[in-house]
Amino acid sequence: MILAALSLAFAVCPADGIRITCVHDGDTFIVERERIRIADIDTPELDGQCGYESNLAIQARNRLVQLLNAGNFEIRRQGEDRYGRTLAIVVNSRGSIGDQLVGEGLARTWSGRREPWC
Repeated sequence: MILAALSLAFAVCPADGIRITCVHDGDTFIVERERIRIADIDTPELDGQCGYESNLAIQARNRLVQLLNAGNFEIRRQGEDRYGRTLAIVVNSRGSIGDQLVGEGLARTWSGRREPWC
C-alpha cells in the first residue's frame, strides 16, 4: 500500500509526549501515529556506543527531517518489523530516501543485521 504524503510538516520527535508526525531517528519516523522504519537502510543509534556514532545519528535524523520536508514522497509498505513498526521503502522525486542517506554517508544499506559504527 502506498501513502502519498503531500503536505506534512516534520520536526524531530519530542523526547516526552505524544508523537503524531515527526522523525525519531535516521531510519524511523512517524506519520499520523504510524511508526515507519525505512526498510533498506541502517543508521547509527542516538544512544550510540561512541561519540562518533551518536553525532552521526543526529546528522542522519536531521537530514531525514529535511528530506521528508523537501516535497512529496511515497511510503511503499512492506510489512512490519518485530517492534510493530511498518517497514517501508520511502521514495521522493530523486528516488529512495534510504539511498540518498547512504550516498551522503549517513546510513548503510541494510545487510540483514546490525553492524557496529564505532
